[in-house]
Amino acid sequence: MTVLQKIQTFWAENPILRKLARNFGYLFSSNMISAALSMLQGIFSARMLAVPGFGTLGVIIIFVTVVNKITSFRMDELVIKYVGEFHENKDSLRAAAVFKVAALTELSASVVAFALVWLLAPLGARYFAHDVTLAPWFVIYAGIILANLIAESSTGLLQLFDRFRRMAGLNVLQSVVTLVLIVLAWWQKAGLLGILLAYLVGKTISAVGLTIAALMEASRRWGRNWWKVPLRLLQPHARQLVKFAVSTNLSGSFTLISRDSGILWVSFFSNPTQTGYYKLAMALANYIQLPMAPMPQATYPEMSRAVARKKWGDFRYLIRHGTFLAGTYSILVAIGLVLLGQPLIAIVYGPAYLPTYTGLVIILVGIVFSNGLYWSRSALLSLGLAEYATRVNFLVTLVSVVGLVILLPKYGFIGSAIVLSVGNLLGNTLVVLKTRSELLRQERLFPNPLETSF
Repeated sequence: MTVLQKIQTFWAENPILRKLARNFGYLFSSNMISAALSMLQGIFSARMLAVPGFGTLGVIIIFVTVVNKITSFRMDELVIKYVGEFHENKDSLRAAAVFKVAALTELSASVVAFALVWLLAPLGARYFAHDVTLAPWFVIYAGIILANLIAESSTGLLQLFDRFRRMAGLNVLQSVVTLVLIVLAWWQKAGLLGILLAYLVGKTISAVGLTIAALMEASRRWGRNWWKVPLRLLQPHARQLVKFAVSTNLSGSFTLISRDSGILWVSFFSNPTQTGYYKLAMALANYIQLPMAPMPQATYPEMSRAVARKKWGDFRYLIRHGTFLAGTYSILVAIGLVLLGQPLIAIVYGPAYLPTYTGLVIILVGIVFSNGLYWSRSALLSLGLAEYATRVNFLVTLVSVVGLVILLPKYGFIGSAIVLSVGNLLGNTLVVLKTRSELLRQERLFPNPLETSF
């Protein structure tokens, strides 16, 4: 048998890999296009705003994002797990009821988040942007929260039913519109407000598109009157649903404090210039993550199905092959950034941004490690271990906060880069060890002798 024939046979005998590759392919293609467009967006923004203005842009965007996510219950994860379970058991009414309660909960949380941004904008402008006159701009950008009223629930439903092509199309459309508007703002010298409005319009198009697509999918699956399904059907499962939602909210909130709000920590302890360096370092490091970002979205539904069907071999297969692919890609790209980072920053963004390089190299250590283990959180949630994920994130948050308070005043954005990498290494190591032990326990409790172990 030739090598080509072996590859064809392997491909034909692995339906999970084919499905995962197809779904990943849609999002990977869109993310690669979006990554290229995002880089152009960043170049125009960085050159127009200079380092302090670029840092202020990051502060406003991250401030609104953090407030929004603090009130969020990560409804995409709840939808995938519980709508998926009921769907696998042919219980369409309860599946529809879960999506309905998720959407209503998310809608309420979004309204609360917008109100919080409105109230906290003066504080955000004073202590993070260091300019009280920017408070109205925080509120303007918070309009994205209202556009995302049920975007998480919608994303979860589209992922569950393999509507990745639609999601990919909306992602590319958002990036194209945003780039066009940023170039227009640069041409018209519209400044920081013009850039903010560009991002706001682009993200609004994506959010509204996701919502419409998900509502159409719900109607196709459960009929036009799916939204009339009584929520009392979920009463026997209420405690389980609430526990999962609260755990994912706490876990996500801890992640926000320890990782995603790094720009706010840097801005609070230093100045907009240091914030600008950190924002660019994160943007460059995230180019490794952007192409891989679809992997958790494509893998989580498959992991949940494997657990529901007690197909542990499929579960292990997803972990092993995913780690190999993501790890190999991440290492190669990281080497390229380390070798070419300095000339890239100097030529593309300007010599003023060169101090970014040291922070970039430090951040890459943690990014490469977490990228290779991209499936870790999905594995825990699929195995019903949302609470453990919360405890790990709490521990990482404690370590990170102590590190930030100690290192940031002395080392600036470099201190934040160190803390970020240490947090990634610690958190992912603990999650992988727990996943391994739980998977072994599940295999002993629910053996599946008919499947082949990979």
